[in-house]
Amino acid sequence: MDDNPNSEILIFTRDATVPRSLNGIPFGPWVGRPSAPAAWALVEGQRSDLVEPVMNVPPGKTQSAGVVIVEPDRRVWIVEPSGHFGGYQHTFPKGTREPGLSLQATAIKEGFEESGLRVGLLALLGDYQRDTSVGRYYIARRIGGSPATFGWESMAVKLVPLDRLGEFLNKPVDRTIAADLATFIKENGAACGFS
Repeated sequence: MDDNPNSEILIFTRDATVPRSLNGIPFGPWVGRPSAPAAWALVEGQRSDLVEPVMNVPPGKTQSAGVVIVEPDRRVWIVEPSGHFGGYQHTFPKGTREPGLSLQATAIKEGFEESGLRVGLLALLGDYQRDTSVGRYYIARRIGGSPATFGWESMAVKLVPLDRLGEFLNKPVDRTIAADLATFIKENGAACGFS
C-alpha cells in the first residue's frame, strides 16, 4: 500500500475479495435492491432538489444517464467494459434511459449494474454529446454495494485517483467529464465532503 492511500489504485474483478469498508463506508451486497422497473423509478439516492435543465437531444440520438462516483478521499470509480465494447478502455457507468425511469433513476441503476455500487446523487455535472446519445452525468457518492458484484457489461471496476484518470480514459468525452469533475471538486469539494 502506498504511503498516501489517496494515490492507491484498486482493481476489482467479478467475485473478488473486497475489504470490509473503505473511507468508513462498508462494502456488501445491496439487500432489497429494486428488481422491477417500477421499483427503480422510486430508488433511493435521487435528489428532488436538483435543478435540471431540459436535455436537448439531436435527432438520431437517445437520452442516457450516468454517474461519476467519487470517494471522500477524491478517488473515482471507473469501469472497464467487457471486451472494451465501443472502443472504451475505461469509462464511467452510463446507460440508455428506460421508459418510466427518470434520468436520475437511470443513472443510479446503471451505476449499480456496471460497478456493483449503490450510490446517492450529490450534484448534476452536465450533459455530454456521446456517439449515439446525449448523456446526463451526476456526481455521486458510494453508499453501499460491492465492486465485485458488477454485471456482465463490465470486466473490472477500478478506483483511481482523480489526477490519474487521464491514464485510463481513452475517449475525449470521458476526459472532458473528468476535467469538469476536477473543476467541480476544486470549487465544491469541501461542501460535498471530499477531503
